[in-house]
Amino acid sequence: MRLCSFLCVLLVCGCFGSCQDKLIASKQSILNDRPVIGILTQIVSDEAMKQYGSTYIPASYVKYIESAGSRVMPIKLTLSTAEYENIFSRINGLLLIGGATDLETSDFARVSKIFYRLALKANDAGDHFPIWGTCLGMQLLTVLVSGHNLLTTATAENVALPLNLTQAAFSSRMFQGFPEELMQALQREPLTGHFHHYGLSLKAFNQNKELMNFFSVISTNVGENGVQFISTIEGKRYPFYGVQWHPEVNRFQWDSKLSFPHSPHAIQLSSLLAHFFVNEGRKSLHEFDDPKEEALKLIYSYTPVFAGNFSGYEQIYFF
Repeated sequence: MRLCSFLCVLLVCGCFGSCQDKLIASKQSILNDRPVIGILTQIVSDEAMKQYGSTYIPASYVKYIESAGSRVMPIKLTLSTAEYENIFSRINGLLLIGGATDLETSDFARVSKIFYRLALKANDAGDHFPIWGTCLGMQLLTVLVSGHNLLTTATAENVALPLNLTQAAFSSRMFQGFPEELMQALQREPLTGHFHHYGLSLKAFNQNKELMNFFSVISTNVGENGVQFISTIEGKRYPFYGVQWHPEVNRFQWDSKLSFPHSPHAIQLSSLLAHFFVNEGRKSLHEFDDPKEEALKLIYSYTPVFAGNFSGYEQIYFF
């Protein structure tokens, strides 16, 4: 009898361990077919835009995310920490957009820091949550990781450039599955639109242990002033990604005075990166508890303003 009980305990324990492993593996393989990516609103700094609202999101970012099969939730900068924690539990990724604001003292920086810490904790617990930073958004990620603003003048304003890919690019998650033709074009053709005055130099990156331990450098470029700056990064352990350039403009911005790449390879690059990030979001199983609340929070409740006569954007959402 005792032997039988002992064998039963062994069987139960063995099954429990095996079943638990299978459950974890199964959970990791489940994909979310209704992802919601949060886009943090940016502070209005342009005088011509202030009459419409205090914060904004260019519609090109919204279209970029929607084009890859995700919905968008705008995240305002005036909420409480508890409200941001609630939002975090409902969205499946975060996009930090470009703009012009202080990377340490602004509300944009403050709220980004809240989500950054939540994402670190979640990913450490096996709860997949991706963050993508574009231009200023990428710069902010380097400040959050290093604890310091290490930017320097690295002017690349209104210019389209090829990327100087590092060896890490060819084993990166971001470019995984890219056609060989596109990888070659990315290094030879001006497929990436740059609109920045500051950047993180390769020298500053290599001198900072926190950044070197956290990110892989995927590409660099050289500014008009000769400074070699980081143009693409990817988290080594965490699903955090950053580009100093603007993939969304390739398909969704058309001002002829601005250097927006619109070649077939540029369109392909933009599309593949949008799908990559949204697919990262599909690995997150966060969701709204109430469909009515979800409907009210999504971008569909807002109407964009035509902005082609006072900005480089065709449309802007104001908040």
